[in-house]
Amino acid sequence: MRKYFLIICCLVLVNILKAQEVWTIEKCVEYALTNNIQVKQQLLQVKNQEAMLQQDKLSMLPSLNAGASHGYNFGQTVDRYTNNFATDRVQTDNFYLGSSVSLFQGFQKINQVKQRKVDLEASQYDKDKFMDDVTLQIATGYLQILYYKELVRTAENQLKATELQSERLKKLVDAGALAQGDFYTLEAQRALENSQVVSAHNNLDISYLTLVQMLDLPTAEGFEIESPDLELGAQQQLALTAEQIFGFALETQPQIKSAEAKVKSSELGLSLAQSGQSPTLTLQGSIGSGYSGAAQVLKSYTSYIPDVTKTPPAAFIPGANGQPEQYVWTFAGTSVYETKAFNNQFKDNFNKSVSLNLNVPIFNGWSARTNISRAKINVENTKYNLELSKLDLRKTIQQAYADAHAALNNYQASTTGVDAAKESYRYAEQKFNVGSMNSVDYNNSKKDFEKAESDQIRAKYEFIFKSTVLDFYMGKPITLKRK
Repeated sequence: MRKYFLIICCLVLVNILKAQEVWTIEKCVEYALTNNIQVKQQLLQVKNQEAMLQQDKLSMLPSLNAGASHGYNFGQTVDRYTNNFATDRVQTDNFYLGSSVSLFQGFQKINQVKQRKVDLEASQYDKDKFMDDVTLQIATGYLQILYYKELVRTAENQLKATELQSERLKKLVDAGALAQGDFYTLEAQRALENSQVVSAHNNLDISYLTLVQMLDLPTAEGFEIESPDLELGAQQQLALTAEQIFGFALETQPQIKSAEAKVKSSELGLSLAQSGQSPTLTLQGSIGSGYSGAAQVLKSYTSYIPDVTKTPPAAFIPGANGQPEQYVWTFAGTSVYETKAFNNQFKDNFNKSVSLNLNVPIFNGWSARTNISRAKINVENTKYNLELSKLDLRKTIQQAYADAHAALNNYQASTTGVDAAKESYRYAEQKFNVGSMNSVDYNNSKKDFEKAESDQIRAKYEFIFKSTVLDFYMGKPITLKRK
């Protein structure tokens, strides 16, 4: 019993420690890239391209094939090993070993191997691009949680301040020192702020669920992320221009590398199509043997002298010059045949062949010309795709840079606004506490302060996310650690 009790305690402790585990953004990204099913599918596509490349390399080697057959023939046929008609049931066995190698195919196989290597390279870049997309999705979900955490904290602080004021006003109303209307106004504000707290908590729960689903975790229960210090400096600036970031991304981003690889692949595909017009030369060789039940050999022969008194003559010779006819008898005998032995037939029927086959394409429904035309179109299309990828990358970086710059300006402006709104709210609170300001003006001042704080938080996280995206395009890993 003590053993089982210790095991249960250990399991409970492990679950508690697991539930208390805090996830950093780096851990979330690493976990997603390791366990995401779609990432695993991308890795399988790369492995599939590797297998196809290996097969294309092996296809350049000579082929070697063996075959054997065992069968029976019924009815009249010409036996392949005796060249005689066979009418009875005949057993046949055939054995074959053949090989062929392509000596020249217009460099088709060489170009096919080159194309497959480029296709493998493109699939690896596609996999990297997909992993980058997953990384940015995880970063978005992570920052969304941090954003709603701050909104929850701000909303709760505002509600707490309103509740304290409400309690103070309730005492003043009960003492007859304040009108009932101010208390009701403040209570309405408290109800509104309580609703905002509930809404912020709901948004936070949904953001947690979204990130957990991105990670393919079974439940959000016990899941908690690290909340690093993300305060921005007053002189925070973007280090590089959008064009500088684009120039760096142009050399490193996997979607550009993939598009470039696909252009190379299409050009090799054009070479493959052009090789369809070239003659092909193939060397072939084979050895074989077989067995036939129709192959007979003489087993024995028994001869005897005929009895001229009982056996008619086999022929007669007319007499000449009045001479009588002469009769001729021949010796008679019995022949006994048997099927030729398998070992002897296998040796006697052994055959070898070597041949050089030249095939010159002359006219095949214009298929080679059509394939070349389609390959040229594909080359142009992949080049356009490369240009589109570059344009999309430039637009994405320009948009992210503009958004980051705008968010930074908004943050810096809202920081000044928050300080001013906070001071205005503090002053309004003092006046309200001494009864020189009504509840409506006090609530308006408090709402201005709340809005200023919300705007500052929104601008801060917008800048953090967009600047993180720009850093990512610069080849930097996703992190929230500020230097």
